[in-house]
Amino acid sequence: MVTGASSGIGRATALAFAREGASVVIASRGRERGLAALDHVRAHGGEAEFIQADVSRARDVEELVAQAIARFGRLDVAVNNAGAIEVGVFRPLTEFDEGEFDQHIAANLKSVWLCMKHEIPAMLANGGGAIVNVASIYGLKPGDIGHAPYTTSKHALVGLTKSAAADYGQMNLRINAVAPGFTHSEMVDVNRPGAAEIYRKLSERHSGMKRLGEASEVANAIAWLCSGEASFINGAVMPIDGGAAGRLW
Repeated sequence: MVTGASSGIGRATALAFAREGASVVIASRGRERGLAALDHVRAHGGEAEFIQADVSRARDVEELVAQAIARFGRLDVAVNNAGAIEVGVFRPLTEFDEGEFDQHIAANLKSVWLCMKHEIPAMLANGGGAIVNVASIYGLKPGDIGHAPYTTSKHALVGLTKSAAADYGQMNLRINAVAPGFTHSEMVDVNRPGAAEIYRKLSERHSGMKRLGEASEVANAIAWLCSGEASFINGAVMPIDGGAAGRLW
């Protein structure tokens, strides 16, 4: 099951799992784009279903997991990718209002907690599984000026992931996170007017490889973390950023 699977990293991850032979639940808030992602995965030969859900709502998450199990019989892997929002950026901390701060926490942190709350019992019922939460390089280091709520939520997501991994690692359930850097997506779109130069500068500053990442590169790492090849990795946070998190120049 992949949340936020209608575009970007989520869509690429759904396709990566389908190519590995998994049956995939594509979950997203938007129906039209979710169905388009479903068609894309099926066009590549994958077995998939679309379930519409707003993962910031407890009832939606409960029904999402229940429907996934009803369709495929079990839940073995979950990727909690839904989250990133563009509400309230490029302003110093004190200039955010309470509603904007709450939106970041709800979208990037509470949604993942809600998902794991229902995913974990479903996985334990079948002997275990693997979960990957999608954080950010801003969960590992300070964000740029004007990103305090987003950076706070992603740091908290890293803590949530590590805590859940400690709680359930002894039960054959591995929980890890990835921390992508700037990656091509609808939010990071070089084709928007004036965006190419902005992202060129960001890449030079934030990537040791001086380029944006591709959604497929993040998806491949997620699929590996969920595979048996990563069987002794638990509570880890993997930067996928071209060297940005540790850059010293």
